[in-house]
Amino acid sequence: MSRPYKTNGEILAGDSLPDGLRRVAAIVEYNGAAYHGFQVQSHDPCTVQAQLHQAFSAIAAEPITVVCAGRTDAGVHASNQVVHFDTCARRPSKAWLEGANTQLPRDIRIRWAGEVRPQFHARFSAQARSYRYLLSDQKVRPGLLHKQLSWSRWPLDVAAMARGAGLLLGEHDFSSFRAAQCQAASPVRRIETIDLYRLDTGLIVIEIKANAFLHHMVRNIVGVLMAVGAGRQSPGWVAQVLAARDRSAAEVTAPADGLYFVAAHYPESLAPPAQGLGPLLLPDSLERLGQRYPALPGSDKQQD
Repeated sequence: MSRPYKTNGEILAGDSLPDGLRRVAAIVEYNGAAYHGFQVQSHDPCTVQAQLHQAFSAIAAEPITVVCAGRTDAGVHASNQVVHFDTCARRPSKAWLEGANTQLPRDIRIRWAGEVRPQFHARFSAQARSYRYLLSDQKVRPGLLHKQLSWSRWPLDVAAMARGAGLLLGEHDFSSFRAAQCQAASPVRRIETIDLYRLDTGLIVIEIKANAFLHHMVRNIVGVLMAVGAGRQSPGWVAQVLAARDRSAAEVTAPADGLYFVAAHYPESLAPPAQGLGPLLLPDSLERLGQRYPALPGSDKQQD
């Protein structure tokens, strides 16, 4: 091998796993309301990763640790979190799927599992990630979908939010949108698309795709857009926040309740089988369910 093997590590093209090892990937869905984030914490066993370690270890009859496509914070959900692990165990895909699900709590489920090429890495092979944020601005806070949906006490102008979101497209320094405890080496990220929808049911969905995200980046973006939608700020204010490169420029963070990790995007040669984005019963394409408001570069300048 051109580099020493590390458990669950990146395997370069032309290299292979050590004899006896195989790489397994899984697509995981979870309600994050009861968990203190995805990542294992030494002082707190209540994490999604800890539950997956326990379940897969039981099926493999050996200690298993997993790597994910994108770590989610406390209270954040996922419909398509992608993980992988290396193991000596030989198990059919059905065992990894159904067996692991019998070991997991009911708010975590494996949607797909199977052996993948050694070059697949849940984190490093991903070219982009997508999130959806679910939001209601009806007059009364919804009684259903508790902790799975966020609520605005003010009516939101989704078109204005989309105009502001256009200023975030492309590659920027997102220091104004990162948490103080963010450990990323660089604040530079590239947002590929932001689409906002007001569905016929009244539900607002914000869909964001980027090459990667900083800690709290999506929730901070949504918080800023909600301030615009409520009329407290103009769409052009989003540019001022971005240019400040300072978190104090807009200390508004949307609740975790409405945030879902819905996709990790991989090269076709490595991608696991596609699953519906979700969450819940939402289809991949939302346009037939309501009005789409795509964020367009510089669109606020025509209106603001």
